[in-house]
Amino acid sequence: MFVVATALPINMGTVAFAMAFLVGTVFVGMKAEQIIAGFPGDLFITLVGITYLFAIAQKNGTIDFLVHFAVRAVRGRIAAIPWVMFAVAAVLTAVGAVSPAAVAILAPVALQFARQYDISPLMMGLLVIHGAQGGGFSPISIYGGITNQVVARSGLPGDETALFLASLIYNLVVSVGLFFVFGGTKLLARRAQGEPEPDPDPAPSAPLQVRDEGTTADATLTPPAPGAVAPGHRVTVEQIVTLIGLAALAIGALAFNLNVGLVAMTVAVVLALISPNEQKNSVNKVSWSTVLLVGGVITYVGVLQRSGAIDAVGQGVSGIGVPLLSALLLCYIGAVVSAFASSVGVIGATIPLAVPFLLQGEVGAVGMIAALAISATIVDVSPFSTNGALVVANAQGVDRDVFFRQFLIYSILVVLIGPALAWLALIVPGWL
Repeated sequence: MFVVATALPINMGTVAFAMAFLVGTVFVGMKAEQIIAGFPGDLFITLVGITYLFAIAQKNGTIDFLVHFAVRAVRGRIAAIPWVMFAVAAVLTAVGAVSPAAVAILAPVALQFARQYDISPLMMGLLVIHGAQGGGFSPISIYGGITNQVVARSGLPGDETALFLASLIYNLVVSVGLFFVFGGTKLLARRAQGEPEPDPDPAPSAPLQVRDEGTTADATLTPPAPGAVAPGHRVTVEQIVTLIGLAALAIGALAFNLNVGLVAMTVAVVLALISPNEQKNSVNKVSWSTVLLVGGVITYVGVLQRSGAIDAVGQGVSGIGVPLLSALLLCYIGAVVSAFASSVGVIGATIPLAVPFLLQGEVGAVGMIAALAISATIVDVSPFSTNGALVVANAQGVDRDVFFRQFLIYSILVVLIGPALAWLALIVPGWL
């Protein structure tokens, strides 16, 4: 599936649907309705709802307004913008938001920042995801609560604070590396110049200027979209309603645990009814190719899980008899499977598999649990996971196919390197 879709200009999702059908019916004995049941309907609604809503918000100028406001808040320090996104994402998940909800709310705005201020969209999207994962294992978070419950049911010793700090520090270190690899050093020398003064003439606002400190060069940024409203100009009714809708999305998803996709779709429909002409072509902005790709791959992974292939591999690893090697392989299994499936489900499956050799005391339980948790969630940057798919679907001003490949390459590197680093940092020291 990966080879065909990489070598040929074919959407990987279509290949995945075909393989799900062939493997499921011929080798697993599944009926069509059983195969289709593996389609991620919740993720479909989330991707469509979020991208549709933010397409409307982009068209009526609300996103540009938020971008201007946020830049003023950081006093023009462009280098601070990615870290604000990281910190907000971490705080949201640390206090109980599910990771996809935090990413769904922040990614569209963060990627608009990237487009407006010439920041690497890959770096910006990755910092949002790593921020969400960094805060995701606090004692009151969703991931943290579930992991600690699984540990308690398995009869293993746990340390909630150590789990949280391990995930936060790991993701922070990775993010620092990403920041400098993708142009962070240049951002440190740049500042956004002051916003335009209010002008009674309703002509379009002048473009912002970015000064490269230490040089005499000034770079002109892309002017805001026609619907944008610079601070000091009158905000339209559509923008006020859109801001209220975005607030409702955040409150509904974070405070009341409502489905973020359905809430986003509802807000988008309300905005469409208020201003039909503004949203006329917004549905075309939905990243349908990404929806097809993610839906197909996850459907095929469901067939693999139904066949028992993934469980068989996990059980085989746990029976190797070399605890340190078994620990490393379990981290890799968790990473590979979680790149396509539910991270929570993977955590719930891999921790019990580690119980036999953890009870022998040859590998530290706290370090092993933290390494498994990090391995299963660090790969949520995959474009086949909810978080990665949301970032790819909301990319602005980039070739989406190229951007997808960049995300795919990074996620492959994370799968190859991430579990090994977690193993070296959290398991090997305790064993030695």
